[in-house]
Amino acid sequence: MNYIMNKLAPVCEVQIIDRVKVKKTKAKLPHSDETSQIAGIFKLLGDPTRLKIILALIENELCVCDLAAVINSTVSAVSHQLRLLKSEKLIKFRKDGKMAYYSIDDNHIKNLIDQLREHLNE
Repeated sequence: MNYIMNKLAPVCEVQIIDRVKVKKTKAKLPHSDETSQIAGIFKLLGDPTRLKIILALIENELCVCDLAAVINSTVSAVSHQLRLLKSEKLIKFRKDGKMAYYSIDDNHIKNLIDQLREHLNE
C-alpha cells in the first residue's frame, strides 16, 4: 500500500476496510471493563514514584519507612502511593507485630516490567 506521510503517522491513501480482519480482531479485544482496568494499571505505573515503589518491592519486601528511604520520599507520600497500588492488587502487605511489610502481589507485574526493560534494551 502507498502511504501518505504526515506529522502524526503514515496513513493509507485510500480507505479500504478488510472486514474479515476487522471482525477477527474485534473478537479478540477485551471488553471495555477489562480495557479500563488495564489502562488504570498502566496509569498507576506511569507515575515515576509508584513505579519506583514497584521496582523496589520487586527487589525486597520493605516497610513504609524503608521504601521512603529507598526512593527519597516521605513516609506520608509513600503511604498514599501504597494505598493506590494496593487497591489495584499490585502489592500486598503483611503485619509483623507493629510493622507492616509490603511486597508485590504476584510475579505478573515483575514479568511485565522485565519485558518492558528487555524491550528498552533491544
